[in-house]
Amino acid sequence: MSQPECMYCSHDERLDKLMIEIAQLSVSTLYLFREQTYRGRVLVALNGHAREIFELPEDTRNSLVADVAKAANAVQQAFNPGKVNYGAYGDTMPHVHFHIVPKYEGGEQWGTTFVMNPGQVYLSDEEYAGLIGEIKKYL
Repeated sequence: MSQPECMYCSHDERLDKLMIEIAQLSVSTLYLFREQTYRGRVLVALNGHAREIFELPEDTRNSLVADVAKAANAVQQAFNPGKVNYGAYGDTMPHVHFHIVPKYEGGEQWGTTFVMNPGQVYLSDEEYAGLIGEIKKYL
């Protein structure tokens, strides 16, 4: 079920301003964050609206977790971070989605929680395409 006020459901300018679609996965969509303080940061958003992971049927929930693992593995293979961090929030955007945030030793917030939107690193269209191409190699 879709919720028109939800940017993940409406695919509107709010979503386009924050991220770029990379690929459709089994039950979700993989996006590249435009803000790239954490090189290779992506987000996996459930296709169809649900506020909580426990609301999902078991098969959908299992497929979503498999999608998150697939996306995280692609990020690991493409960029070789020291650790991949995960975040599942939704206070202000209640739609099941997972942040996949590669962290690099000596880099931003290594050893602590990542900043949701540091607003520091934006790339050219060509650089975004390069990151997306690297991720797609491992999907």
